[in-house]
This record gives sequence, C-alpha cells and structure tokens, in this order.
Amino acid sequence: MKLEAALAGLVLALNAAAGAAVADPTLIRVTVPADAKAPITGRLLVFAKPLNGAKIATINEVDAGFTPRGTAIAAQEVQGAAPGSTIEMDADLIAFPAFSKLPPGDYAVQALLDVHHHYAYGGREPGDLVSPVTEMKLPAGGTLALNTVLPDPGDPWTAPASATIEERARFAAARADTHEIDFVSPALSKFWGRPIHMRGWLVTPPGYADHPRETWPTVYFTHGFGGRLRYLVGTARYVHDAMADGSAPPMIWLLLDESSATGTHEFADGVNNGPWGEALTAELIPDLERRWRMDARARGRFLNGHSSGGWATLWLQTRYPATFGGTWSTSPDPSDFHDFTGVDLYALGANVYHRPDGSPYPLVRDHAKVLANFVDFARQESVEGDVGGQMSSFDWVFSPRGADGRPQPMFDRSTGQVDPAVVAYWRDHYDIAARVARDWPALRRDLDGKIHVIVGTDDTFYLDGAAHRLQAVLDGLGAKSDFRFLPHRTHMDLYEMNGDSRGRLKAIAWEMYAVARPGAPGRAPLKPPAAGSASAP
Repeated sequence: MKLEAALAGLVLALNAAAGAAVADPTLIRVTVPADAKAPITGRLLVFAKPLNGAKIATINEVDAGFTPRGTAIAAQEVQGAAPGSTIEMDADLIAFPAFSKLPPGDYAVQALLDVHHHYAYGGREPGDLVSPVTEMKLPAGGTLALNTVLPDPGDPWTAPASATIEERARFAAARADTHEIDFVSPALSKFWGRPIHMRGWLVTPPGYADHPRETWPTVYFTHGFGGRLRYLVGTARYVHDAMADGSAPPMIWLLLDESSATGTHEFADGVNNGPWGEALTAELIPDLERRWRMDARARGRFLNGHSSGGWATLWLQTRYPATFGGTWSTSPDPSDFHDFTGVDLYALGANVYHRPDGSPYPLVRDHAKVLANFVDFARQESVEGDVGGQMSSFDWVFSPRGADGRPQPMFDRSTGQVDPAVVAYWRDHYDIAARVARDWPALRRDLDGKIHVIVGTDDTFYLDGAAHRLQAVLDGLGAKSDFRFLPHRTHMDLYEMNGDSRGRLKAIAWEMYAVARPGAPGRAPLKPPAAGSASAP
C-alpha cells in the first residue's frame, strides 16, 4: 500500500508538472465475475482510445502502444476483490493522461487485470482477465465487466492449420532437432534463496546424430526487451531451416531466454538481479559442453543478440573476452552513457526529460518523424507498473541497491533529474566504452578483433549514437573492430536482406563460421575485422 500511495503521488506530480488543472475525477467501475473461483488480485489497467467515428464492433482490443498519448491508461492495485464485487477506480489517480482531461467524446474502453504484474514487460499474457471492448463517453465514466480469462496460446511448436505438407515437414524436422534447456543455476539460486532456472532452446544442425565424432561451433543468441522463451521458437525454426537448405552453416544454436520478473537481466552480474554472467559462463556453458558435442574453444563460441540482447552479448564479450570468439551485437542498448538514447548522463545537471533549453528529449522515431519523447514514455511506464518496464529494467541491471532493497533509480520519475551518484555507479560497472578504455591493456589480448556491431543510421531508439561513441573509443585505443552503420535502417528492419526479414542472421552465421572453421567451404564473411573500424552497409 505504501508503494501504491507513492506511485499515486508520482503520477499526480507528473500530471501537475504537465499543467493539469483541477477537475472532477473520472470514475470507472469494474465488476468481478460472480463465478470467479477465488478473490482476485493484480494490477487493474483501463485503456481508452477515441473512436473517431469507428464502429465499436470492429475493435477487438484496446491496449497501450509504444507511442504514448495515442491511448490513455489508468491503473489501480487490487487486493482480494471478491467474486461478484465492483471495483471503483479513480481514473485520474494513477493515469497517463488523466481521464478527466481527455477531450469529451466517444471512446473504445477496455479493462485488464494483470494478475502477475507482467504487463509492463511483455503486455497481456495467459491468465489475465479482460473485459469486452466497450463504447463509453469520457470523461463521464462508466462500467466495465471482467468476464474473460485470456487463454494459454498452446504449444508454440504446433504448426498452423494453414501450413502446407512441406511446411509441416520442415516444422517437424526443426522440432526434432530442438531441445528445451532448463538448468537450475547454483549461483543464482544461492543469490535468490530459491531455485532459479536458466531456460532456452538448443538447436542441433541437421545430421548431428549421424556424425558422432563431430563437434560444432556454437552460437549463443538472446532476444531483446519483451521477449520470452516461446517467442524464440520462430528463431529456432528459422536457423534450422537455413542450415537444412545450406543457406546457413552447420552450427549448434543456443537460444537463451533473458526475461525475468524485473525485465531483461541482460546476463549482467549485478547486486539486484544476481550473477547471470557467472551463471552462464561458469555453470550453464560447461554443463552443455559436457552433454553436447560443442566446439569447446573460444573460437568455437559466438554471441548474437538484438537490442537489449545486443547489449547483453556485447557485455558478455567484453566481460568474459577469453570465453567467446566474437560477438555480433545488433542495435545494442547504450554502450556509452555519454549517449543514453540521446542524453549525456554525465553532463552537469543532466535531465533525461528535457534539454537545457526546456525542449523534450525524443526517444522513439520513425526515420525523421518523432513518435514519442522520453518524458511521455516514462509516464506511461509508471502507470503500467513499477517493475518490469524498460526504464525500471535498466535500474535493476545497472543500479546500486537502495536501503529499501530495491535498485536506486537513475533518474527521478517526476522530474527527469539524473542522480549523479547512481550514474557514477553505472559508469564504473556497466558503461562498456568506459570499461574497455580503462582496462584495455588487460583486455586487448583476448578482446581485440572480436567486437562486431551493426546498427541502422535511423535506429528507432537513437541507439546509433552510442555505437558511434564506442567505435571512437576503440579506434582511439588502436583496437581492431567491426562497426557497420546501415543507411536508413531502423531498429525493426535491420535484419532484412534480399527480401528476407531475417536474412542478416544467415550472413552473420557465415561470418562466425569463417572464424571457427577458417578455410572451410562456404560463404566469405561480409567484411573481416581490420585495424581500425569501418562504417559500411
């Protein structure tokens, strides 16, 4: 309850800061199913979007998007609401924007009970309760009924009904060569005081069983923010199909789930999430190499990930340089905190919401068009939940632990003001560019030539800025590295090649294979590392 009150005060402060005037609150009533088997608990979210002339029957879902202000969202914690009861929500108390400030009119409105408090990370999930999409006049308010439990989507390995015979055969072949990994980490379990599982999919190349003396290079792949284990099935099928038809080289792929209750842990060793890097390199990898025919040498282990997965793989390569033979990190989260999605966290009086002239920092773009700014993104996340969102996930990975046992926030959510003491901790522990510059004499032998970064010049989250800074640091050290800034590519279309939305993954695989099996038949790497960096498509 203290946390809820604090969050309510936070959002009120945010609305006040935005110039919100006093108005009668909007009351939303949400009914609990009379046939619910037990009292319900979770975070109640209500979404509202202007109808703008659309027919309510044509709208299947109302949800928050990645561009705040398109949909209003209000929240309230629910503890033990009895079957058949009615929850009354003040849709201004924790809301962005405040419902009483919405332009009067007809809205499509839907309620969601986030039973596991996971919405801020990955949105709706099985077991959540939802209401029908309902037409409502706002800011007057109205009533919604939670009457549907979101179903389990089923086995992700089930081929769709529309699949052809050939597609079903490929699906079955990929499933036969893909093995679920569920490893209980001693180090993480000790940290948390309960069993902590490391999960993933291990994909063996076609013909693995027919070559009992053969060992295989291994790719350690991980997803970005919002990903989960089931979402990696598509990647497992893709790389298996590519190996089967020869468009990718034969390797073992370990597709790692880096999601957690706090967001993405990014395989960083930290005081809040625990020793994930240690667990991977000292526990899981040795266990796998005992049981699978992996090429257990540095030049037989490779890293690939996108976005938060890009940061994770870049971090693992620089933190454990002797373990891996190279990382191909695409659109990584900021690797130099002088450019944290456009904000210099080290600047005197730094503020992530506003520049010194008061203009807002942009955060999301579509090429030259700004879709969302930092302050609106943070406000929406504060309503969705106080844990699991992108900004809070950064705190859980990078920040020191506070007196309350939670990570200290890097910035004040009400004002955007950066805490320089927290940023100093971030710099000393997780600023990759700063760490490489500081420790280069010790890192050079095992790290030189192993860093490959690929990012679009129009990255959706402005992540090309930090990549340029990391490149400059490595160039200044005389390091061999490989940076590619792909003209006009965004965060979302970076992997597209020759009409294949994931085609770059095949090209990266061939580059890895050339390191593991120099001189072996196959495709040449797109561009080998050379002295100094390069910027080329």
